[in-house]
Amino acid sequence: QTLLNKLFSISLFLLVSEMSAKSAINKELFTPHDEKMLAGVQVKRRTKKKIPFLATGGQGDYMTFICLSVTNKKPSHVSLTKVKQFQGSSAFTKRSQWTIDQLRQVNGIDSNKDCPEFDLMFDNGLDQWVASSAGEKCTFIQILHHTCQRYCSARKPEFINCQSKLLGGNSILHSAADSVTSAVQKASQALNERGERLGRTEERTAEMMNSAEQFAVTAHKVRCMQARCILMQKLWIRLKTVPVPYCLIGYCEKTNICLKKSFTLKDI
Repeated sequence: QTLLNKLFSISLFLLVSEMSAKSAINKELFTPHDEKMLAGVQVKRRTKKKIPFLATGGQGDYMTFICLSVTNKKPSHVSLTKVKQFQGSSAFTKRSQWTIDQLRQVNGIDSNKDCPEFDLMFDNGLDQWVASSAGEKCTFIQILHHTCQRYCSARKPEFINCQSKLLGGNSILHSAADSVTSAVQKASQALNERGERLGRTEERTAEMMNSAEQFAVTAHKVRCMQARCILMQKLWIRLKTVPVPYCLIGYCEKTNICLKKSFTLKDI
């Protein structure tokens, strides 16, 4: 369990670091030129590229990113850029750049399973890469394919040995939008159901309040009738034992006031 937690923490740290690097690349290299980065993937070469002796600058280790960008102004221009960050430096540097029209082929290496390897063939050469993860490579190829379908007017690059899920009609952005729309619809349905339940509860509450009010009115009438019966019983008993004249005590239900009237037995 401890080992799994450590591996998860390391993976999360690497993912956050890569996302931060992509954000910094977009801010430093593309935004100042009125461009926006559509996708980026951290890569390493599968095979060492032959470099002339005089070109070796001895700058040490570095990280390499392949970035896909588009200009904000119309007509839009799409580019693939190789970006490097050398060890001990926080700056990013553009090393090579190609237009989308120079891209001839994208090779996903294996169409049956996810793998981090892929190749990019241009007019002037072939680059063989290994992405930091299979997921990063798949996301990059999917966005690259969608971008080529949108911006390449004449000759589109060939995508070979790529999984069918990466070349579908909907890009990963559209899939995310569909997921958000579905979530909103589910939330709206839940709110409607909750509103209906609240409405039924309010109706039952109103019915209970009306019943309680009717019960209170009925109880008041019953108490008044009981008081009148008791008063009449007491009066009849006293009429039998007390000589006349006598004062009859009445009771008014509306005002709850006792009334007196003088009479004799002849009046009964």
